[in-house]
Formats: sequence, structure tokens, C-alpha cells
Amino acid sequence: MKEIINTNNAPAPIGPYSQAIKASGNFIFISGQIPLTPEGNLAGDDIVTQTKQSLNNIKAILEAAGCTMNDLVKTTVLLLDMNEFAQMNEVYNQFLGESKPARAAYQVSRLPKDVRIEIEAIALIK
Repeated sequence: MKEIINTNNAPAPIGPYSQAIKASGNFIFISGQIPLTPEGNLAGDDIVTQTKQSLNNIKAILEAAGCTMNDLVKTTVLLLDMNEFAQMNEVYNQFLGESKPARAAYQVSRLPKDVRIEIEAIALIK
């Protein structure tokens, strides 16, 4: 069983995908979130601002599903430049605090809308 999760507090999908899918009643799979505001505008040019917006989008989607950032079990971070990892990691730590999900991070050659970061996530629904 799957349920589409959608909120106006995060940007609408810019392609043929859902913001998130709740599956088997226990997990929510959040599509990669780029730093677009709910209105669809780019949140800024730097990695700090873009990381904050991507994580705010994930937070909004989790809230729409009745979850919090503490429910995250896995994230994948795609970076345009691995040299910005430390800056991204500082912001990431502010959002996740003591709840540290498993994570992978990769440098990629290009991201949608030519942004600096994209983050996808999986959360456990309690």
C-alpha cells in the first residue's frame, strides 16, 4: 500500500514524481529536495542558504506526513562541489542535532535547476 504525501509548504514537483510516498504504513520516502521555496523560487546562491532550504522542504514534507526530523532513518546528499561538504555538514547538524540518520554524500556533475545541493530522505513513521 502506498500513499502520496504532498504539501504546499514545500515546492511542487518539477517533474513526474511526488514530494513523498508513504509505503507499507511504516516508511515515507521523500524525493530529492532542491533549494526551491514553496513558491518555486531559488533560495539563494550559496551552499549554506541552499542546504537550509532543502532541509526546510524535507521538514515541511515530514510534518505533512505527521513526522519530524527525528523520524529520519536515511538521507542522501548530492553536492555539486564536495569542497562545500563542511559548510553543508554544519547546517545539516543544526537541523538533525542528536537524531543522526544514516547518510551518504556524493559529488555530482550537475543538479536540476543548476543548484548546489539536493537531499533525499527516508523516515520511519511511528
